[in-house]
Amino acid sequence: MKTGFWIAGRYSFARKRFRVINIISGISLGGIIIGVSTLLVVMSVLNGFQKLARDLFVTIESPVQLVAAQGRSMMVSDSLLASIRKIDGVGWAQPFAEGQAILTTSGRSELVVVKGLTDAGHERLRKETRHNEPYFSESTVSVGTVLASRLGLYPERQVRLFSPELISVGLQSLSEPYLLPALSMSDTGIGSLFSLQKIFDDRYVLTPVSMAQNILLLDEGRYSGIDIHARKGESDEGLERNLRKWVATNHLEGQFQVRTLQEKRRDMFAVMQLEKWSSFSVLMLVIMVALLSLAGSLAMTVIDKRRELFYLRCLGMERPQFMTIFIVEGALTGLVGTATGSVVAWCICRAQELYGFVQLPSKSAFIISAYPVSMKTLDFLVVGVSTVLLCLLVSLYPAGKAATIATSKSLDSKLD
Repeated sequence: MKTGFWIAGRYSFARKRFRVINIISGISLGGIIIGVSTLLVVMSVLNGFQKLARDLFVTIESPVQLVAAQGRSMMVSDSLLASIRKIDGVGWAQPFAEGQAILTTSGRSELVVVKGLTDAGHERLRKETRHNEPYFSESTVSVGTVLASRLGLYPERQVRLFSPELISVGLQSLSEPYLLPALSMSDTGIGSLFSLQKIFDDRYVLTPVSMAQNILLLDEGRYSGIDIHARKGESDEGLERNLRKWVATNHLEGQFQVRTLQEKRRDMFAVMQLEKWSSFSVLMLVIMVALLSLAGSLAMTVIDKRRELFYLRCLGMERPQFMTIFIVEGALTGLVGTATGSVVAWCICRAQELYGFVQLPSKSAFIISAYPVSMKTLDFLVVGVSTVLLCLLVSLYPAGKAATIATSKSLDSKLD
């Protein structure tokens, strides 16, 4: 086998007798480099958009939440918060109240999502968005700009918020009068308008957590869940693992469950992942075209080196060694092309990260001016391994043709 590897190395870099073989070999290598680099750049750009969406979501949401295993609310005590904050990787944890509500104003109404934040949560939102003024006060709320435009809302305008469950409670109170105290609607004013992310801008209303509890008919001490952020330098994946381990260790599976941002916004992130891997499948066709050229180049090398191969046959080389020569030659081409393409892609992405030289077509329509990129080691590994495996696959045909020399009786035997 060592002989086969040595000969494969010689064949890979030695000049062929026919110039056309060198040209085809160069085309196949160049195609692999271009295909791999293009694929990695496109995947990194799609990763960048996904990261941008995630960063916009975590202004209001959190990467990981602890929510009730059953029902829509859970008791959150000071001792529970203290225990969570002691978990390795946890940097910040605050309860929140979130749910659907009906917003009415001037005879118009719409179903919205109310999210109540604690004072610490409100302060974090201000820092994340670099907003100097408070979004809301104890008696006001903040609404998204798209929602405000649709309903004609503006600061200091009065609105009314109540939970859809209040309607069913109202009907039930006709026969059960003791429920009448629960029939209260929150009249409040608009404190500010926010523009963070389309989903939030279109449906969300931010309120103090106490107001949200009142709107959503939650008892004192009950919340929708706990927003949890990782400590600086810790990954969200590591935070999720530690939280799941904490829940399992303390046998709290029946009370709490860990929910990630990707799970909560499954539809959106699933579409983005589908776009990414669809692009991967389509751009792999570019690499396949280059690999077909590689197969042709190897087949022509078999013809070019037929005399030498026959002499090796006479010296005792066996069929597996003949196949090894061209399989290894194809693999070496794939490795060189993949490595070069990966380096080119890394350089392009790094330059885009630092300088943003490829601008978005309409800067005013986006919150960023240049295409975002985010390189992931897994993407480089998947593309590299896939390309090398395909190189090995297309090398089997010319290797099989070369191996027929192992059974040939003379130099004039045909390879077909």
